[in-house]
Amino acid sequence: MATAGKVIKCKAAVAWEAGKPLSIEEVEVAPPQAMEVRVKILFTALCHTDVYFWEAKTPVFPRIFGHEAGGIIESVGEGVTDVAPGDHVLPVFTGECKECAHCKSAESNMCDLLRINTDRGVMIGDGKSRFSINGKPIYHFVGTSTFSEYTVMHVGCVAKINPEAPLDKVCVLSCGISTGLGASINVAKPPKGSTVAIFGLGAVGLAAAEGARIAGASRIIGVDLNPSRFEEARKFGCTEFVNPKDHKKPVQQVLAEMTNGGVDRSVECTGNINAMVQAFECVHDGWGVAVLVGVPHKDAEFKTNPMNFLNERTLKGTFFGNYKPRTDLPNVVELYMKKELEVEKFITHSVPFAEINKAFDLMAKGEGIRCIIRMEN
Repeated sequence: MATAGKVIKCKAAVAWEAGKPLSIEEVEVAPPQAMEVRVKILFTALCHTDVYFWEAKTPVFPRIFGHEAGGIIESVGEGVTDVAPGDHVLPVFTGECKECAHCKSAESNMCDLLRINTDRGVMIGDGKSRFSINGKPIYHFVGTSTFSEYTVMHVGCVAKINPEAPLDKVCVLSCGISTGLGASINVAKPPKGSTVAIFGLGAVGLAAAEGARIAGASRIIGVDLNPSRFEEARKFGCTEFVNPKDHKKPVQQVLAEMTNGGVDRSVECTGNINAMVQAFECVHDGWGVAVLVGVPHKDAEFKTNPMNFLNERTLKGTFFGNYKPRTDLPNVVELYMKKELEVEKFITHSVPFAEINKAFDLMAKGEGIRCIIRMEN
């Protein structure tokens, strides 16, 4: 690549202040340093996590958000051997160094070196940003910053994928969709013919329903306070719906009565502590498994009667669907390529990069599931 080793000037959507519309600016993107890669982003998507931290949940500004994306390696830094210029990759907000105890464990994906860090706005190698405007640093977000035509990441935070996979589709697999999908397939592991309850029918919950469908669950019960989501959820395998507001009884009791004692598996995707308790208490004694995916308030406390555990209910948590980014994401992409996983139904809107703020507006209105942002047109 003619640009290798040189500073690249490109467009990026910069968040100068919390909660203020992003501004398309010309930024300078420095070359990758040791164990880093520079990626040309072709498509990116807006996730609730971007919005959450853009709304002042972080003191780090100015900043370039974005973490769900697909792109092509432009150049690599010293020591990078796993990927090369021209490779198609998915950036990932959490990494896989392949050297730490977590990466070497078959059970964990919580890399010691590259685990998500929302407060860090610089590269871990030298503590500096690779973005600047007029010599002043613009900070990174979760090691990805995909709202830029070019970005620099640690090599452990990019998953090399099949170059035949359409990046405008599979880019959504780098965060929320894989989180929900893996929560069902890798963690809940519903047996064929089982009954599964999904709490929260946003993007992650719909992906969890899709995972339960792929696993062969026969009844998938969607639980949500917004009944307008129910019809859309049928496309993802939901067979029945419960709105807690329609019942005087606790929703866990409603579900137990619907399923002869409780569901076999439940997946909680809201982060609401009450929904977390309900998701656990609605599973069947003896074999029921509840999986928590949503991130609760930092001061929240989970309270339930210990007898629920002694009666052989199991409670699990999961991070990114228990997928190791570099090892497992290429296989998730192959599920799509083999038509076993439908991705298109998650993508409800598309806007050009110049109109990225429209994606924020759509999410604020609760419209659609995922909005793709096209970097080139």
